[in-house]
Amino acid sequence: MKNKFAQRTLLVLSLSAPISLVFAGPAPKPSAVRKYTIEQFMKTIRFGGSDISPDEQMVLFSSNQDGVFNLYETPFNGTGQPKQLTNSKTNAIFAIGYLPDGRILYSSDQGGNELNHIYLREKDGTVKDLTPAEKAKFQFGGLSHDRKSFFYQSNQRNRAAFDVYEMDVATLKPTLIFENPGGFFPGDVSPDKRYISLAKTTTGANSDTYLYDTKTKENKLLTKHEGEVKNGPQGFTPDGRKLLISTDEGKEFSYVKSYDLTTGQGTVLDKANWDISADYLSYRGRYRVLSVNNDARTELKIIDTRTNQVVKLPALPGGDITGVTIADSEDRMIFFVNSSNSPATLYAYDFKSGKTTPLVRGLNPEINAEDLVSGEVIRYKSFDGMEVPALLYKPKGLVSGEKLPAILSIHGGPGGQTRLTYSPLVQYLVNSGYVVLAVNNRGSSGYGKTFFAADDRKHGDADLKDCVESKKFLAATGYVDPAKIGIMGGSYGGYMTLAGLTFTPDEFAVGVDIFGVANWLRTLNSMPEWWGPQRDAMFKEIGHPKTDSVALYNKSPLFHTERIKKPLLVIQGANDPRVLKIESDEIVANVKKNGVPVEYVTFPNEGHGFVKKENEITAYKAVKEFLDKYLRGPALVR
Repeated sequence: MKNKFAQRTLLVLSLSAPISLVFAGPAPKPSAVRKYTIEQFMKTIRFGGSDISPDEQMVLFSSNQDGVFNLYETPFNGTGQPKQLTNSKTNAIFAIGYLPDGRILYSSDQGGNELNHIYLREKDGTVKDLTPAEKAKFQFGGLSHDRKSFFYQSNQRNRAAFDVYEMDVATLKPTLIFENPGGFFPGDVSPDKRYISLAKTTTGANSDTYLYDTKTKENKLLTKHEGEVKNGPQGFTPDGRKLLISTDEGKEFSYVKSYDLTTGQGTVLDKANWDISADYLSYRGRYRVLSVNNDARTELKIIDTRTNQVVKLPALPGGDITGVTIADSEDRMIFFVNSSNSPATLYAYDFKSGKTTPLVRGLNPEINAEDLVSGEVIRYKSFDGMEVPALLYKPKGLVSGEKLPAILSIHGGPGGQTRLTYSPLVQYLVNSGYVVLAVNNRGSSGYGKTFFAADDRKHGDADLKDCVESKKFLAATGYVDPAKIGIMGGSYGGYMTLAGLTFTPDEFAVGVDIFGVANWLRTLNSMPEWWGPQRDAMFKEIGHPKTDSVALYNKSPLFHTERIKKPLLVIQGANDPRVLKIESDEIVANVKKNGVPVEYVTFPNEGHGFVKKENEITAYKAVKEFLDKYLRGPALVR
């Protein structure tokens, strides 16, 4: 997966068809849109995982409704209010799911350091850390098919490689079942526990799937190929006879093959004109969940494998569906619905009755949904003719002749993708009179492997030119002031912001850098050990700090800060293990020497991305105040 520096994201899929736009002049100004504070936008609820209880009467989920992600439980039938199960005021708690006896597993790190542990919450509320090793990371690997144990991955033995353990549910004693020699990322464990699927990454566009036999200790390559092909394991079928494998061999987009473990034959299972982002079966195999990444949305199908027919769900609000969980009985299901102008709502669905029940709504009731803005998919030609997709958000109530300030929003990655999901920051800025254009520049995932690889070794150059070219599109709308276009981004998008102000100093009026890379030499050298083979893939894509030091020096904004002459806001988490705080410290100190306005906001209890609502409010308020002051100007506040 290429998205190595992207911020933590939660839950994305979609049901909508792509939109083609033809711009006309703005319509006469309708009734006034109500203005909202960032506090009101942040009263929306973000979710972070869900599950159905063993008796299928309750639904577990994690959300940040109290300010920090905690666990909650609510009845499946929608009666009553959610009950809070944990009360963390510091570290985010993310639901893993129920054990067969009703106890709960969850994951949590310390202050955003990404060294997650797995915790057990007993029915009486007491909590135990099942993985107490210091300086190690633990990742849940799923319940066993017999429901007597669960699997997890740990780099406790070797910081650069994840081993696989099985933990007995009754005794809570772990057993090592795969000792990783290095270079592999463990995937699914077969229902009979004999096989473990493994992914081996060479580059962001070239990877393989292996099958490890726990009895013979043989590690078999399943995806022998020539050239660059991206292969990865999806999961075993419930009968244990086949392994589903994602591949883009011979195609621009990823599709799914079914590999027969007995015969060794591979058969195409699903293909589409876009990447298939998920393809998996329910516990007993009655339903297959298929999702396709269609132009920043995902088309989702639930297929009844007995008839091969698509299950017809009741009418739902348009938007992205995610977090699909089907109960072991295959009679009940939960999922989220999210769109660009509506935060996620948690739903329950009964297959027998066909009834859909909203359980928890994410939108703050103080906000009128009619005041929110939907993102629109647009495309424009870049400097070399390559077509670049982007998502446009324009304020409601545009007046003929009005010229608004605009901000480019650049995603993390470099191989991430901005999707049509809800962003409180985007809605806050648009509600305040800013046009927002979220650019999926070359190198973004979801648009084919040629587009995905088009930025390799050209970071801060070709992809930045895509962003510069977007200004022509914005100017052509007629309602954007070409002199008031800024650039903003998080993680790799933060790097793009700094690169924009450094390498194209006259193009953008301001920059907002959130957890952004300033010095590639330091960042690549300090990548966490547990990234394992992703480190090597990153070196091949961006450059190796030992052999490509000159190129990395040249594309690192920190060493060229004398060129920056436009106002800059920097936001940084002190515990960030990916982009170290010293990156931001140094960029701020250097730019200040230029006499350029620089504002710096740091958070001692955040890592790479926000998990605490209070900090998000502080950061987003600072963003708007900065833009009002330096991009739009106080006299022009709308």
